[in-house]
Order: sequence, then structure tokens, then C-alpha cells
Amino acid sequence: MKVPFLDLRAPYEELRTEVDAAVQRVLSSGWYLMGPELEAFEAEFAAWCGNAHCVAVGSGCDALELSLRAMGVGPGDEVIVPSHTFFASWAAVSRTGARPVPVEPDERTCTLDPARVEAAVTPRTKVIMPVHLYGHPADLPAVEEVAARHGLRVLQDAAQAHGATGHGRRVGSRSPDSPGSPDSPGSTAAFSFYPGKNLGALGDGGAVVTQDAELAERVRLLRNVGSREKYVHEVVALNSRLDETQAAVLRVKLTRLEEWNERRRAVAARYLDELKGVGDLVLPDPAAWAEPVWHLFVVRTARRRELQERLAAAGIGTLVHYPVAVHRSPAYAGEGYAPGSLPLAERLADEVLSLPMGPHLDARQVDAVIAATREACA
Repeated sequence: MKVPFLDLRAPYEELRTEVDAAVQRVLSSGWYLMGPELEAFEAEFAAWCGNAHCVAVGSGCDALELSLRAMGVGPGDEVIVPSHTFFASWAAVSRTGARPVPVEPDERTCTLDPARVEAAVTPRTKVIMPVHLYGHPADLPAVEEVAARHGLRVLQDAAQAHGATGHGRRVGSRSPDSPGSPDSPGSTAAFSFYPGKNLGALGDGGAVVTQDAELAERVRLLRNVGSREKYVHEVVALNSRLDETQAAVLRVKLTRLEEWNERRRAVAARYLDELKGVGDLVLPDPAAWAEPVWHLFVVRTARRRELQERLAAAGIGTLVHYPVAVHRSPAYAGEGYAPGSLPLAERLADEVLSLPMGPHLDARQVDAVIAATREACA
């Protein structure tokens, strides 16, 4: 049996009637940007996250960058980021003119290690950006404690974690300690709606959720070419607007997101149970305080290439997230990071391998993945 790493047709096939109706509704309206579908989705997604405001934008990368700009981040500032993450987490910082300052992850969860964050804070630090990686939440309360001590903002990169919960708190939600305060350090999060995400559009899309009304209004300005009134441009900004069609489709998918996340958890539970103790495979190890949504199921092995090749021969699709540590990418070659300067990030880049994961894997496909992995690791 062939098992693709990801089948993007399956979500559409499950929701064909509802999605077709949503698209037709937009086409018939003649209103394709900044209209009622966007307004409705923003209200629904903010409520789903447990936050006050949502501003939908053109991509998850833009959601990060616009959030940072709205927080006043610019040239001369520093933003603390995980050393092990997708390139966009760093790039969003660099695009503001600020400097990303990498901190190694917690090896168990692969998310930002709060114990290492304090040492990275300098007088130039303005924001800490924990990434909820692979669908596992970062230890947000611990990060917020550091931020509070130093008067810093926190921007959650929640691109891979729609619905994940840490310490009983959904990622992207307002802080329970100060639900009415716009200064709550972790009140703002950036999401991606890239098609392969747990909540995926039919193209690029993203959103900023926050309890800070002023920050939300600033992001609205920055996403619309710096304009509140047509042809009156207050600042130099981006054109980054989620269109009506994507908003309408996301509204449909949002109604199924809880169910789809539960299906992902069921697949992950089988992998964790039936691949335990297989060869040198290191399985994900969720923290006791976390309820991941398993955007990805990432294993580790020193024999990654061999395992990937043997799984491919058995018809099992895999991907590597991510094969090049960000500090070793050509884009940051001028920053002077020597080989071994961030050893954990480099080791993870050499060892991680993502197995098929998604809400539309059936039992036979999961069986095939498990059987092929056990045989390949024997």
C-alpha cells in the first residue's frame, strides 16, 4: 500500500458540498476582498482561540512580521527565537530590521527552552517569540515569567498548533492571569493557514489574534498598505489581505477543526504505542502539561537517510522538517555562526523525520506506516 505524506484532496472531498457552497456564495456576491466573509471569519476564529481580536492577513509569515511591526520592533532591536524552527520565524524578525537571537530548544519537546531564555536577554531585546512546533505547545507560562521580569512582549508563533493546549490554556488565547489587560505578555499569536496546516486554506493565509485592541488596529493598518481611508496612506506598509474566498473556506473548515484534531491524536496514539522501543527510533515525548494537535509526527534517528529510503521503497511518504538549521542557511551566512555554535539545532536538523500524519489517514494506512517503519528499523 502506498501512503502519501499528505493528501490535500481528502479534506476537500469530505467537505465538498459545504466548500463548494461557500465558494459559490463569494462568487455570486461579487465582493472578493475585505468583505463580510472576512469579517465573519475573524470574529469566529478569535472566539475559537479564546481571544478578543483577529486580523486575517495574506500568510503566516506576514502575520509574524506585521505583529512585530505593530509591537514597534525595528532596526537595532532584538527578538529571541528558537534555534530549531521553520525559517519564517527568523525571517519575519529580519524583515523588520531587527536581529533574531537564537535560543536552543528543550530537547524533549523541540520548543523554546525557557531555562535558556533569560541568558539571551539584553538591553536591545524587545520580544520573545516561542514557537509551538509540530503541534506541541511551547511552555508559555514559563516564557511569560521571563518576559514579565524584563518588561518584554511575547509573540506566539502558532503556525503549526491550531487548537493545541498547554497548562490548560489554548495557544493563541488571552492570558488567564490578566484577561482584561492588553499588556498581558502572551496575548498575541500569529497563525498560518497554509494548505497543509491543521486549519488550511486553499492557498496562503494567516492571522494575528490578540487581546490588545490598539495592536489589532495597527495590524489592520499595516496589512492594508497603511490605509484606513482609501488613497490616504499613513505609513509605508504591506498589501497582505486574506481574500473573501479563503475566508469563506476557512469558516467551513473551522467547524471541523476540533474533530480533525482528535483524529490526528488517534493516529499519534497508535504510532506512540506501536513504535515504542523500535530500533534506535526516538519518538515524540509530549510534556505532561501539553495536549498537542500533532500537526506533524516527528521521529528522530541517526540513520535518517537509510530509514527514509527504506520507507520510500515500501511506498511510505516522509518529509524532513527541517533539514537545514536556520543559522546554517545561506540567508544567515553573514551572521558568523560557526558549525557547532547551536549544536542541538544542528543535531535535530540531522536526525528528524516526519511520518505521515493527518485526519484523513485510515486504519489500513496507519497499519502500513507502522509495519514498514518497524521493518525498516529492525
